[in-house]
Amino acid sequence: MSAQPVRPLDGYRVVSLAEQYPGPFATMVLGDLGADVVQVERPQGGDPSRAFPGHHAALNRGKRSVALDLKTPSGLAACRALVARADVLVEGFRPGVLDRLGLSPADLTRDHPGLVVVSVSGFGQDGPYRDRPAHDLSFQAVAGLLDAEAPVVPQVALADVAAGLFAAIAALTGLAGRATGGRGGHYDVGMFDALVSFVVTRLVPVANGMPADALGQDPGYGLFATADGRWISLSIVFEDHFWRALCAVSGLDALAGLTAPERAARRDGVRAELARRIAAEPLAHWERVLPAAGVAYGAVQDLAGLVEDPHLRGRGLLQTVEGRRHLRQPLVVDGTAPGPRSGVPGLGAHTGEVLREAGVAEETVAAVLGAALTGRG
Repeated sequence: MSAQPVRPLDGYRVVSLAEQYPGPFATMVLGDLGADVVQVERPQGGDPSRAFPGHHAALNRGKRSVALDLKTPSGLAACRALVARADVLVEGFRPGVLDRLGLSPADLTRDHPGLVVVSVSGFGQDGPYRDRPAHDLSFQAVAGLLDAEAPVVPQVALADVAAGLFAAIAALTGLAGRATGGRGGHYDVGMFDALVSFVVTRLVPVANGMPADALGQDPGYGLFATADGRWISLSIVFEDHFWRALCAVSGLDALAGLTAPERAARRDGVRAELARRIAAEPLAHWERVLPAAGVAYGAVQDLAGLVEDPHLRGRGLLQTVEGRRHLRQPLVVDGTAPGPRSGVPGLGAHTGEVLREAGVAEETVAAVLGAALTGRG
Protein backbone atom coordinates (compact mmCIF):
# COMPACT_ATOMS: atom_id res chain seq x y z
CA MET A 1 0.00 0.00 0.00
CA SER A 2 1.14 3.51 -0.81
CA ALA A 3 3.21 5.45 1.71
CA GLN A 4 1.29 8.58 0.68
CA PRO A 5 -2.36 7.57 1.10
CA VAL A 6 -5.20 9.48 -0.49
CA ARG A 7 -7.03 11.51 2.19
CA PRO A 8 -10.51 12.45 0.93
CA LEU A 9 -11.18 14.84 3.84
CA ASP A 10 -8.06 16.99 3.39
CA GLY A 11 -8.99 20.63 3.92
CA TYR A 12 -11.89 19.99 6.30
CA ARG A 13 -11.74 21.18 9.90
CA VAL A 14 -13.45 19.25 12.70
CA VAL A 15 -13.77 20.78 16.17
CA SER A 16 -14.63 18.27 18.87
CA LEU A 17 -16.10 18.97 22.30
CA ALA A 18 -16.73 15.25 22.84
CA GLU A 19 -14.76 13.21 25.36
CA GLN A 20 -14.03 9.61 26.33
CA TYR A 21 -15.20 7.21 23.55
CA PRO A 22 -17.92 7.78 20.90
CA GLY A 23 -16.92 11.29 19.80
CA PRO A 24 -13.17 10.59 19.87
CA PHE A 25 -13.75 7.36 17.91
CA ALA A 26 -15.68 9.28 15.24
CA THR A 27 -13.11 12.06 14.98
CA MET A 28 -10.28 9.51 14.88
CA VAL A 29 -11.84 8.05 11.74
CA LEU A 30 -12.38 11.50 10.22
CA GLY A 31 -8.82 12.50 11.10
CA ASP A 32 -7.28 9.45 9.45
CA LEU A 33 -9.28 10.30 6.34
CA GLY A 34 -7.70 13.74 6.21
CA ALA A 35 -9.71 16.09 8.42
CA ASP A 36 -7.85 18.47 10.73
CA VAL A 37 -9.29 17.46 14.10
CA VAL A 38 -9.07 19.98 16.93
CA GLN A 39 -9.90 18.38 20.27
CA VAL A 40 -11.10 20.97 22.79
CA GLU A 41 -10.35 19.85 26.35
CA ARG A 42 -10.85 21.29 29.81
CA PRO A 43 -7.63 22.93 31.04
CA GLN A 44 -7.44 20.98 34.30
CA GLY A 45 -6.99 17.30 33.50
CA GLY A 46 -8.35 17.38 29.96
CA ASP A 47 -10.42 14.53 28.62
CA PRO A 48 -11.10 12.18 31.58
CA SER A 49 -9.84 9.30 29.45
CA ARG A 50 -6.31 10.71 29.85
CA ALA A 51 -6.38 8.85 33.17
CA PHE A 52 -6.30 5.67 31.04
CA PRO A 53 -3.34 6.29 28.71
CA GLY A 54 -3.83 3.26 26.48
CA HIS A 55 -7.49 4.05 25.84
CA HIS A 56 -6.75 7.73 25.25
CA ALA A 57 -3.83 7.06 22.92
CA ALA A 58 -5.88 4.60 20.86
CA LEU A 59 -8.52 7.21 20.02
CA ASN A 60 -6.70 10.54 20.00
CA ARG A 61 -3.55 10.17 17.90
CA GLY A 62 -3.34 12.47 14.93
CA LYS A 63 -5.33 15.30 16.55
CA ARG A 64 -4.48 18.75 17.90
CA SER A 65 -5.36 19.59 21.50
CA VAL A 66 -6.68 22.98 22.61
CA ALA A 67 -7.34 23.64 26.30
CA LEU A 68 -10.34 25.93 26.89
CA ASP A 69 -12.53 26.64 29.89
CA LEU A 70 -15.91 27.20 28.26
CA LYS A 71 -17.26 28.74 31.46
CA THR A 72 -14.98 31.75 31.09
CA PRO A 73 -15.46 34.68 28.66
CA SER A 74 -12.09 34.13 26.99
CA GLY A 75 -12.60 30.38 26.63
CA LEU A 76 -16.10 30.78 25.22
CA ALA A 77 -14.98 33.49 22.79
CA ALA A 78 -12.11 31.31 21.61
CA CYS A 79 -14.41 28.33 21.13
CA ARG A 80 -16.84 30.40 19.08
CA ALA A 81 -13.97 31.52 16.87
CA LEU A 82 -12.94 27.90 16.32
CA VAL A 83 -16.50 26.89 15.46
CA ALA A 84 -16.81 29.80 13.00
CA ARG A 85 -13.89 28.33 11.02
CA ALA A 86 -15.02 24.70 11.33
CA ASP A 87 -16.85 22.45 8.91
CA VAL A 88 -17.99 20.02 11.60
CA LEU A 89 -18.59 20.39 15.34
CA VAL A 90 -18.87 17.16 17.35
CA GLU A 91 -20.16 17.50 20.92
CA GLY A 92 -20.85 14.93 23.59
CA PHE A 93 -22.59 16.86 26.37
CA ARG A 94 -25.91 15.86 27.87
CA PRO A 95 -28.91 17.41 26.12
CA GLY A 96 -29.27 21.09 26.96
CA VAL A 97 -25.73 21.64 28.26
CA LEU A 98 -24.49 23.24 25.05
CA ASP A 99 -27.43 25.65 25.16
CA ARG A 100 -26.54 26.65 28.73
CA LEU A 101 -22.94 27.27 27.71
CA GLY A 102 -24.09 29.71 25.01
CA LEU A 103 -23.30 27.37 22.10
CA SER A 104 -26.81 26.31 21.12
CA PRO A 105 -26.76 24.09 17.99
CA ALA A 106 -29.78 26.01 16.68
CA ASP A 107 -27.92 29.31 17.00
CA LEU A 108 -24.68 27.90 15.60
CA THR A 109 -26.31 26.44 12.50
CA ARG A 110 -28.28 29.66 12.01
CA ASP A 111 -25.17 31.84 12.24
CA HIS A 112 -23.05 29.39 10.24
CA PRO A 113 -25.37 27.65 7.75
CA GLY A 114 -22.61 25.44 6.39
CA LEU A 115 -21.70 24.07 9.82
CA VAL A 116 -22.48 20.42 10.57
CA VAL A 117 -23.21 19.92 14.28
CA VAL A 118 -23.14 16.33 15.52
CA SER A 119 -24.53 15.84 19.04
CA VAL A 120 -23.69 12.49 20.62
CA SER A 121 -25.58 11.65 23.81
CA GLY A 122 -26.72 8.56 25.66
CA PHE A 123 -30.40 8.46 24.74
CA GLY A 124 -30.66 11.30 22.22
CA GLN A 125 -31.88 14.87 22.44
CA ASP A 126 -35.47 13.96 23.38
CA GLY A 127 -37.51 11.06 24.72
CA PRO A 128 -38.22 9.95 28.30
CA TYR A 129 -34.66 8.70 28.90
CA ARG A 130 -32.83 11.76 27.53
CA ASP A 131 -31.52 12.86 30.94
CA ARG A 132 -30.73 9.39 32.27
CA PRO A 133 -27.01 8.76 32.94
CA ALA A 134 -25.57 5.50 31.64
CA HIS A 135 -22.46 3.80 30.32
CA ASP A 136 -22.03 1.14 27.67
CA LEU A 137 -23.17 -1.85 29.71
CA SER A 138 -26.48 -0.21 30.56
CA PHE A 139 -27.11 0.72 26.92
CA GLN A 140 -26.49 -2.89 25.89
CA ALA A 141 -28.86 -4.09 28.60
CA VAL A 142 -31.73 -1.76 27.63
CA ALA A 143 -31.16 -2.23 23.88
CA GLY A 144 -31.66 -5.99 24.02
CA LEU A 145 -28.12 -7.10 23.26
CA LEU A 146 -27.66 -9.12 26.46
CA ASP A 147 -29.16 -12.52 27.13
CA ALA A 148 -32.10 -11.69 29.39
CA GLU A 149 -31.95 -15.08 31.11
CA ALA A 150 -28.19 -15.44 31.64
CA PRO A 151 -26.55 -12.08 30.91
CA VAL A 152 -22.78 -11.67 30.98
CA VAL A 153 -20.70 -8.50 30.90
CA PRO A 154 -19.46 -8.02 27.31
CA GLN A 155 -15.81 -7.23 26.66
CA VAL A 156 -16.44 -4.73 23.84
CA ALA A 157 -18.10 -1.35 24.38
CA LEU A 158 -20.47 -1.75 21.44
CA ALA A 159 -22.66 1.25 22.28
CA ASP A 160 -19.64 3.55 22.20
CA VAL A 161 -18.39 2.13 18.91
CA ALA A 162 -21.86 2.13 17.34
CA ALA A 163 -22.44 5.77 18.30
CA GLY A 164 -18.96 6.69 17.07
CA LEU A 165 -19.65 5.11 13.69
CA PHE A 166 -22.98 6.89 13.34
CA ALA A 167 -21.40 10.17 14.44
CA ALA A 168 -18.86 9.81 11.64
CA ILE A 169 -21.68 8.98 9.21
CA ALA A 170 -23.57 12.04 10.44
CA ALA A 171 -20.56 14.28 9.81
CA LEU A 172 -20.08 12.92 6.31
CA THR A 173 -23.81 13.09 5.55
CA GLY A 174 -23.88 16.69 6.71
CA LEU A 175 -20.96 17.61 4.48
CA ALA A 176 -22.60 15.89 1.52
CA GLY A 177 -25.88 17.70 2.26
CA ARG A 178 -24.05 21.00 2.47
CA ALA A 179 -22.51 20.38 -0.93
CA THR A 180 -25.90 19.80 -2.52
CA GLY A 181 -28.19 22.05 -0.46
CA GLY A 182 -25.92 24.66 1.07
CA ARG A 183 -26.67 23.73 4.69
CA GLY A 184 -24.93 21.52 7.18
CA GLY A 185 -27.50 20.95 9.92
CA HIS A 186 -27.78 19.47 13.39
CA TYR A 187 -27.50 15.69 13.70
CA ASP A 188 -28.76 13.92 16.83
CA VAL A 189 -26.87 10.66 17.55
CA GLY A 190 -28.18 8.63 20.50
CA MET A 191 -26.02 5.77 21.73
CA PHE A 192 -29.17 3.79 22.51
CA ASP A 193 -30.55 4.38 19.00
CA ALA A 194 -27.26 3.39 17.37
CA LEU A 195 -27.10 0.19 19.38
CA VAL A 196 -30.71 -0.75 18.68
CA SER A 197 -29.88 -0.53 14.96
CA PHE A 198 -27.46 -3.42 15.51
CA VAL A 199 -30.33 -5.75 16.47
CA VAL A 200 -32.51 -4.78 13.49
CA THR A 201 -32.81 -8.34 12.10
CA ARG A 202 -33.94 -9.63 15.50
CA LEU A 203 -36.13 -6.71 16.52
CA VAL A 204 -38.22 -6.28 13.36
CA PRO A 205 -39.62 -9.85 13.43
CA VAL A 206 -40.58 -9.42 17.10
CA ALA A 207 -42.15 -6.01 16.45
CA ASN A 208 -44.28 -7.53 13.71
CA GLY A 209 -45.24 -10.76 15.46
CA MET A 210 -43.22 -12.84 13.02
CA PRO A 211 -41.64 -16.17 14.04
CA ALA A 212 -37.95 -16.10 14.87
CA ASP A 213 -35.62 -17.14 12.06
CA ALA A 214 -33.47 -20.23 12.43
CA LEU A 215 -30.33 -18.27 11.55
CA GLY A 216 -27.60 -19.05 14.04
CA GLN A 217 -29.30 -22.28 15.16
CA ASP A 218 -27.17 -24.56 12.98
CA PRO A 219 -25.09 -26.89 15.18
CA GLY A 220 -22.13 -25.98 12.96
CA TYR A 221 -22.27 -22.40 14.23
CA GLY A 222 -20.52 -21.95 17.54
CA LEU A 223 -17.36 -22.23 19.61
CA PHE A 224 -15.64 -25.57 20.15
CA ALA A 225 -12.78 -26.64 22.42
CA THR A 226 -9.82 -28.49 20.89
CA ALA A 227 -7.69 -31.22 22.42
CA ASP A 228 -4.96 -28.79 23.53
CA GLY A 229 -7.28 -26.42 25.39
CA ARG A 230 -7.64 -23.92 22.55
CA TRP A 231 -10.88 -22.89 20.87
CA ILE A 232 -12.08 -22.56 17.32
CA SER A 233 -15.16 -20.95 15.88
CA LEU A 234 -17.21 -22.67 13.21
CA SER A 235 -19.55 -20.37 11.30
CA ILE A 236 -21.82 -22.58 9.26
CA VAL A 237 -25.09 -20.64 9.25
CA PHE A 238 -27.25 -22.73 6.90
CA GLU A 239 -24.94 -23.75 4.02
CA ASP A 240 -25.11 -27.47 3.32
CA HIS A 241 -21.88 -27.46 1.29
CA PHE A 242 -19.91 -26.12 4.26
CA TRP A 243 -21.51 -28.76 6.46
CA ARG A 244 -20.61 -31.60 4.09
CA ALA A 245 -17.01 -30.36 3.91
CA LEU A 246 -16.82 -30.19 7.70
CA CYS A 247 -18.17 -33.71 8.08
CA ALA A 248 -15.67 -35.01 5.54
CA VAL A 249 -12.65 -33.75 7.49
CA SER A 250 -14.02 -34.49 10.94
CA GLY A 251 -15.09 -38.09 10.42
CA LEU A 252 -18.82 -37.38 10.73
CA ASP A 253 -19.77 -39.11 7.49
CA ALA A 254 -23.05 -40.38 8.94
CA LEU A 255 -24.24 -36.79 9.48
CA ALA A 256 -23.04 -35.32 6.18
CA GLY A 257 -26.38 -35.74 4.43
CA LEU A 258 -28.37 -33.68 6.94
CA THR A 259 -29.89 -30.53 5.48
CA ALA A 260 -29.97 -27.24 7.38
CA PRO A 261 -33.55 -27.74 8.67
CA GLU A 262 -32.71 -31.29 9.74
CA ARG A 263 -29.59 -30.14 11.55
CA ALA A 264 -31.55 -27.42 13.35
CA ALA A 265 -34.20 -29.95 14.42
CA ARG A 266 -31.52 -32.22 15.87
CA ARG A 267 -29.31 -29.40 17.04
CA ASP A 268 -28.30 -30.55 20.52
CA GLY A 269 -27.39 -34.10 19.56
CA VAL A 270 -25.57 -33.13 16.37
CA ARG A 271 -23.66 -30.39 18.14
CA ALA A 272 -22.58 -32.80 20.88
CA GLU A 273 -21.19 -35.21 18.26
CA LEU A 274 -19.38 -32.38 16.51
CA ALA A 275 -17.95 -31.06 19.80
CA ARG A 276 -16.69 -34.53 20.69
CA ARG A 277 -14.91 -34.83 17.37
CA ILE A 278 -13.35 -31.34 17.50
CA ALA A 279 -12.11 -32.04 21.04
CA ALA A 280 -10.23 -35.11 19.82
CA GLU A 281 -7.61 -33.13 17.88
CA PRO A 282 -5.39 -30.13 18.70
CA LEU A 283 -5.85 -26.71 17.15
CA ALA A 284 -2.95 -27.22 14.73
CA HIS A 285 -4.79 -30.15 13.16
CA TRP A 286 -7.93 -28.10 12.54
CA GLU A 287 -5.89 -25.13 11.31
CA ARG A 288 -4.52 -27.49 8.68
CA VAL A 289 -7.61 -29.39 7.52
CA LEU A 290 -10.40 -26.82 7.79
CA PRO A 291 -9.02 -24.16 5.41
CA ALA A 292 -7.94 -26.88 2.99
CA ALA A 293 -11.55 -28.11 2.91
CA GLY A 294 -12.95 -24.59 2.52
CA VAL A 295 -14.82 -24.67 5.83
CA ALA A 296 -15.83 -21.34 7.39
CA TYR A 297 -13.89 -21.20 10.65
CA GLY A 298 -11.54 -19.10 12.77
CA ALA A 299 -9.21 -19.82 15.65
CA VAL A 300 -10.03 -17.91 18.82
CA GLN A 301 -7.03 -15.73 19.62
CA ASP A 302 -6.23 -13.16 22.26
CA LEU A 303 -5.16 -9.58 21.54
CA ALA A 304 -1.47 -10.47 21.72
CA GLY A 305 -2.09 -13.04 19.00
CA LEU A 306 -4.06 -10.51 16.98
CA VAL A 307 -1.11 -8.10 16.98
CA GLU A 308 0.95 -10.83 15.28
CA ASP A 309 -1.84 -12.01 12.97
CA PRO A 310 -0.48 -12.26 9.41
CA HIS A 311 -3.67 -10.93 7.84
CA LEU A 312 -3.77 -7.89 10.14
CA ARG A 313 -0.16 -7.23 9.19
CA GLY A 314 -0.81 -7.88 5.52
CA ARG A 315 -3.60 -5.33 5.49
CA GLY A 316 -1.37 -2.75 7.16
CA LEU A 317 -3.87 -2.14 9.94
CA LEU A 318 -1.17 -1.29 12.47
CA GLN A 319 0.82 1.80 11.51
CA THR A 320 3.74 3.24 13.46
CA VAL A 321 3.68 6.97 14.24
CA GLU A 322 6.25 8.66 16.48
CA GLY A 323 7.47 5.32 17.77
CA ARG A 324 4.06 3.92 18.73
CA ARG A 325 1.88 1.48 16.80
CA HIS A 326 -1.68 2.65 16.14
CA LEU A 327 -4.67 0.99 14.51
CA ARG A 328 -5.70 2.89 11.39
CA GLN A 329 -9.28 3.42 10.32
CA PRO A 330 -10.37 0.45 8.16
CA LEU A 331 -11.14 2.06 4.80
CA VAL A 332 -8.77 1.56 1.87
CA VAL A 333 -9.01 4.35 -0.72
CA ASP A 334 -7.84 3.60 -4.26
CA GLY A 335 -5.50 0.98 -2.88
CA THR A 336 -4.06 3.20 -0.16
CA ALA A 337 -4.71 3.03 3.57
CA PRO A 338 -5.04 6.41 5.34
CA GLY A 339 -3.92 6.37 8.95
CA PRO A 340 -2.72 8.74 11.65
CA ARG A 341 -0.22 11.43 10.67
CA SER A 342 0.96 12.35 14.15
CA GLY A 343 1.02 10.96 17.65
CA VAL A 344 -0.98 11.66 20.78
CA PRO A 345 -1.12 15.38 21.63
CA GLY A 346 -0.28 16.70 25.05
CA LEU A 347 -3.09 18.51 26.82
CA GLY A 348 -3.41 21.96 25.24
CA ALA A 349 -0.27 21.47 23.15
CA HIS A 350 -1.75 23.32 20.18
CA THR A 351 -3.84 25.97 21.95
CA GLY A 352 -1.94 29.05 20.80
CA GLU A 353 -1.27 27.69 17.34
CA VAL A 354 -4.89 26.78 16.60
CA LEU A 355 -6.40 29.95 18.11
CA ARG A 356 -4.11 32.18 16.07
CA GLU A 357 -5.01 30.24 12.93
CA ALA A 358 -8.67 30.99 13.73
CA GLY A 359 -7.96 34.70 13.98
CA VAL A 360 -8.49 34.96 17.73
CA ALA A 361 -7.29 38.30 19.12
CA GLU A 362 -3.90 38.08 20.81
CA GLU A 363 -5.25 39.35 24.12
CA THR A 364 -7.81 36.51 24.13
CA VAL A 365 -5.11 33.99 23.26
CA ALA A 366 -3.03 35.31 26.15
CA ALA A 367 -6.00 35.08 28.51
CA VAL A 368 -6.73 31.51 27.45
CA LEU A 369 -3.11 30.43 27.79
CA GLY A 370 -2.91 32.15 31.18
CA ALA A 371 -6.06 30.40 32.35
CA ALA A 372 -4.67 27.05 31.26
CA LEU A 373 -1.52 27.64 33.32
CA THR A 374 -3.23 28.95 36.45
CA GLY A 375 -6.54 27.11 36.35
CA ARG A 376 -8.40 30.43 36.45
CA GLY A 377 -10.62 32.13 33.87
